Amino acid sequence: MYNSFLISEVFIKTFFYSVKFEIEKESVVMLNFIASINELFWGAILILLLVGTGIFYTIKLKFVQVRKFKKGVSQLTGNFNINGKDADHNGMSSFQALATAIAAQVGTGNLAGAATAIVSGGPGAIFWMWVSAFFGMATIYAEAILSQLFKKKVEGEITGGPAYYIEELFNKNFLSKILAVFFALSCILALGFMGNGVQANSIGEAMKNAFNISPYITGVVVALLGGFVFFGGVKRIASFTEKVVPLMAGLYILICFVIIIINYANIIKAFEAIFVNAFSTKSILGGFLGMGVKKAIRYGVARGLFSNEAGMGSTPHAHAIAKVKNPVEQGNVALITVFIDTFIVLTLTALVILTSNIGDGTLTGITLTQKAFEAALGYSGTIFIAIALFFFAFSTIIGWYFFGEANIKYLFGKKAINVYRILVMIAIFIGSTQKVELVWELADLFNGLMVIPNLIALIVLYKLVDNTSSEYDKLHL
Repeated sequence: MYNSFLISEVFIKTFFYSVKFEIEKESVVMLNFIASINELFWGAILILLLVGTGIFYTIKLKFVQVRKFKKGVSQLTGNFNINGKDADHNGMSSFQALATAIAAQVGTGNLAGAATAIVSGGPGAIFWMWVSAFFGMATIYAEAILSQLFKKKVEGEITGGPAYYIEELFNKNFLSKILAVFFALSCILALGFMGNGVQANSIGEAMKNAFNISPYITGVVVALLGGFVFFGGVKRIASFTEKVVPLMAGLYILICFVIIIINYANIIKAFEAIFVNAFSTKSILGGFLGMGVKKAIRYGVARGLFSNEAGMGSTPHAHAIAKVKNPVEQGNVALITVFIDTFIVLTLTALVILTSNIGDGTLTGITLTQKAFEAALGYSGTIFIAIALFFFAFSTIIGWYFFGEANIKYLFGKKAINVYRILVMIAIFIGSTQKVELVWELADLFNGLMVIPNLIALIVLYKLVDNTSSEYDKLHL
């Protein structure tokens, strides 16, 4: 009898471990497959499409990012208010929309993305990051105008985003509806679920490394905090972003300046490395090698686009519900978001890393950024990055949740929002506690997929953007 139980136990354990091994093996196969698709997708195809669209709009709109920059800054500073009027069913203020967009843009990519670009593409990658952002400013200007033009009231609430202007293509035929639904589903999966799981994972790791807090505790706390904001609706989301984003970005910028001043001896060399290594492999800073023009362009452009999200169709959901008199007014503000994300926050992170000159070829991502801050500020630098990462990632969770919600309304109406809120909270908890390499890759894939219908709409509707912009300019410039 005992032997039969023993044999049964051995059989069950053997079966269990064989099944577990097969699942893990299948996961690795899927991970490698998705990663190879992303390598092709993000390595060449999307970079050419996104930058190409930016160049197209830059030419068509006569360098709008230069012409409208001063106007955009003026509108931003004029509307700045961390205690603005509550957002309601008619939308939110222009500044609240900008803050919500920046909340999504300025995330973990600003801390880890610059480091990854420098290690993989050399210091010259930062130059190409600037180039992609320059053209991206024109793209996001067009996205904001279209999202304003085609915003709608759904069950008593103003909403909008790419799905609403994509369905206007080709005389609203069947293909346009398919593209709009495809975009909406991709956005919900990429940002609302997978993307937020990844952001939560970054928070979980940072809290564990800095304070030895269990990822399970972090997961519960972040999910509950997120739920508190989610269930407060657009009013609470707008109130959160308008207060947290300026304070978060302002403090981070200040600390970066302090570190760069501490490392003042390497400032000139850092800029020299950025410009020289954009076109050569010559070593300017001993710790960071030039990787060649091809890699500098590839990693600089890719990380820049992934950070500022221009052309990806995410931030138009926030710009769509801004309370402005003319769609162009929100376009003017929208192009400033890319400038803040890439030319300020991402650039300062890169300068902190380069002036620290601690690269040894083994450090990358958030670890390299953390070490650069630590080199100047000691252990307090590690603590600061952990706290900054929490606020950057959590603000991105709020922004991405909101973008997903807009597409839930598009597909299912308001009745499905509470279910969506609960599912996002679950995704946050799971993301905080689990290894998410496959989820990272899937998020990248769906991010890429949502770009395609958005860019099709941007190209097809360019005359509408051009005419709207020109008519406004005749009256206001």
